[in-house]
Amino acid sequence: MPTSSDLTPDALWVVCLCAQWCNVCEQYRRNFAQVQASVQADHPTVRFLWLDIEDEAEVLDPLDVENFPTVLLAVGDTPRFFGTITPQPQTLERLVRNALQDPASGALADPGVKELVGRVRAWRSRTAQPERLA
Repeated sequence: MPTSSDLTPDALWVVCLCAQWCNVCEQYRRNFAQVQASVQADHPTVRFLWLDIEDEAEVLDPLDVENFPTVLLAVGDTPRFFGTITPQPQTLERLVRNALQDPASGALADPGVKELVGRVRAWRSRTAQPERLA
């Protein structure tokens, strides 16, 4: 169920866009859960979401994801990062910790990515996706 911290205007959102059929994604899911546990130990309001690009294609449309894992970071409604990363947990943890240190820096100007953030937040508000990925 959505939580009250989902509605916090300045919450950091970490969204992994993957596909069920993808072997890299299947292996990466454990790393994503590891980073979630590490970050939320100090920052429990950070939202970690796993979004399957085929099961939730309408959330992603019209953007395409061709490489995995693709990660979206947003502070509130403002995208800070959208792209493919290497599948090591250190890469994601570094991105997240940098966003936590300076949440006002690096806003992406791409209107399509900004719209994606809004669609992800709307999707999250109407789904009962569990927070724990492990």
